[in-house]
Amino acid sequence: MRIISGKYKGRVLAQNKKLKARPTTDKAKEALFNILNFELDYENIKALDLFSGTGNISFELASRGVDDVTAVEVRFDHIKHIYKLNSDLGTNVKIVKSDVFKFVEKTSLKFDFVFADPPFDMENFETIFDVINKSEIINKGGLLVIEHGPRISFSRQNNFLEKRNYGKVNFSFFKY
Repeated sequence: MRIISGKYKGRVLAQNKKLKARPTTDKAKEALFNILNFELDYENIKALDLFSGTGNISFELASRGVDDVTAVEVRFDHIKHIYKLNSDLGTNVKIVKSDVFKFVEKTSLKFDFVFADPPFDMENFETIFDVINKSEIINKGGLLVIEHGPRISFSRQNNFLEKRNYGKVNFSFFKY
């Protein structure tokens, strides 16, 4: 894993092989951020990284100038890893140890960009869209991106924009 662009461009993020994570590949992440470059004003948004795993997306956002990034992850070993990377890079990513569904249902915070990367084998995977959509955590004009496997389709959901495919990684985009 490496930072693709911004202040920390080229920095390789330390990996912990004991973590049960599937970080977004550099190729897919680069393609995602090529799209986001036209959609987001990095310096003026609040971003939320759900199922943050290794913090890969959070740190890419911070590197590109997002000052307000919140990473939500439930697994303690992953949280510990994200804290270490946060310290190593000198970033100010807010780290929340919580079940994503509970966090989304209870938070009063609003975000301009939400990225969700649930485990591909998660039961009822498709419900993540409904939970986020119902919560109203996304500001008007905001963007939601869900990373998922090739067999999932969100094309019939409200606010759906498009789906992009990068091998086994797919991104569905929603505009609010």
